[in-house]
Amino acid sequence: MSANKRIGLDAGQNFGQNPFAELSSAGLPPGVDGGPSESAASSSATPTALRKSRGRVDILRQTAHRGGKTVTVVKNFVGIGLPEKERLAQAMQKACGTGGTVKEGQIEIQGDKRAEVARILTEAGFRPVFAGG
Repeated sequence: MSANKRIGLDAGQNFGQNPFAELSSAGLPPGVDGGPSESAASSSATPTALRKSRGRVDILRQTAHRGGKTVTVVKNFVGIGLPEKERLAQAMQKACGTGGTVKEGQIEIQGDKRAEVARILTEAGFRPVFAGG
């Protein structure tokens, strides 16, 4: 009896075809052809894209005078105060899973976390630049 329920490999079905190919968009409002995935992606990217650039900041990787330990340093902030730098540092520490601090107007994050720090700065409206160091 279970042999009757099985579909053979030579049954003529093409598994690569689109199961929704025969559906039509008749009766749907205009502008729905993109699907929810594209509209969600564009709406999440819109606030950052429309946000005015807050300036350039430099991201450095330093090991000098730190006992051989690597630290990611973000500096050259223009126009933001200490409270906002501390909020950015907290967000970076949480995203990187490491410690960090704000010293002398610079944010220091433990470890080589330049990619994660650049992502957070971009989301905050800054233009991160990887500088030598």
